[in-house]
This record gives sequence, C-alpha cells and structure tokens, in this order.
Amino acid sequence: MDFTSAAFWAALGSIIWVNILLSGDNAVVIALAARGLPPHQQKKAIFFGSAAAIVMRIVLTLIAVEMLKWPWLKIVGGVLLVYIGVSLLLEEGEGEEGDGSTENTGLLAAIRTILVADLVMSLDNVLAVAAAAKGNTVLLVLGLAISIPLIIFGSTLLLKVMERFPVIITLGAALLGWLAGEMILTDPAVVARFGELPHTTQYIGAAIGAALVVGLGLFIKKRQQAVPA
Repeated sequence: MDFTSAAFWAALGSIIWVNILLSGDNAVVIALAARGLPPHQQKKAIFFGSAAAIVMRIVLTLIAVEMLKWPWLKIVGGVLLVYIGVSLLLEEGEGEEGDGSTENTGLLAAIRTILVADLVMSLDNVLAVAAAAKGNTVLLVLGLAISIPLIIFGSTLLLKVMERFPVIITLGAALLGWLAGEMILTDPAVVARFGELPHTTQYIGAAIGAALVVGLGLFIKKRQQAVPA
C-alpha cells in the first residue's frame, strides 16, 4: 500500500479511530493506577505506562488471532482483571511523602499494573485494529503510535475527574469486573463445554463480575479499617 495513496491514509485513520474507541477502558486503568502516586509521579506513570502498553499492543496484535483460540487464556485473564480491580479499589493514594526509592517503587508498580491490565483487556480489541491494518505492519505501528498522545490525554483527564468525583474510582473498578465476567464466559473452554452463550447470559456474568469486584473491594477495605493501627 503506497504512502501517497488515499487507501493508505484511510486505513491509517481507521486504525487511529478504532484504537481510540476501544481504549476507553485502558484509560480508566491507567488513571486508576496512577492516582495513588504523588502528582509529579503521575505524569510519568501515565506517559511510560501508555507508551509501553502501545508497544506491547503492537506485538500482541500480530499474535492475538491465534492466542484467542487458546482455552483457559481468557479465564485466567478474567481472574487477573478481578484481582487488579480489587487492588486498585483498595489503594488510598499513599506515597505523597517518602524517599526516592519508595516513589520509584510506586511508579514501577503503577506501570506494571497498567501493562498487565492492558495486556488482558487488549486481547479482543487488537483484533479490530488488526482488521483495520489489513496485514500492513507499517500501518499498524503508525496508527497505534499516533494514538499514544490521545490515550495519555484521556487518562490525564480521567485522573483530574477522579480527584473531584471519587465515585468514578468505584465505577472504574466495576468496569474491570464487568470486562472480567465477559471474558470468562467467552473463553473457548467455556464455549466448547456449553456452546456460545446468549448475550443476555454474558451481560449477567459481566454484572456479577462488576458486583464481585466492588463487593470484595469494599469488604476488604472495611476489614482493613477495622484493624487497629
């Protein structure tokens, strides 16, 4: 596909647009993971987390079609998302003070959380991006790279909104639980055993996943608060 052709630029625009539409949940995770860091560390976590996630997504896109056929992969991913959702819900924004070593540890932990969550959530999303690229690796890399600043902007905006409206933190954790429920019920092992489940059943499973993350998070938080310091 020629760089000067209209088809090239149309495909590039499609990749960027698809990636933006499918990255809303990723922006939520990035903002949730960064919110517990000191202000000067938040921008670093958002930038490096987003950039690393995009690079990983490029690699993942090349192998996602085969990976999605592996049984139990989505189930493991769904369990991971539940764990990440509960963990993010429990974070209290510690790290305002401390030495550089503590801050660096918090920054690396936030970036690690972003990468793991993005890896799990991108399994389905990258298929749409790959379809838009039509097998052109240059298009794929360019489209995802151009998307980085847009995802960073979305994450930064969400971070500011979370500071003003803490309830969004709970909604973000619930979103991870919702995605986890959907992933588990669409795993090839589940489909092989029960057949492709109706959308209504998938929605019920997603709702249970959301309730599980929020319920577990609130329960553990209350238990922690009840323990004398």
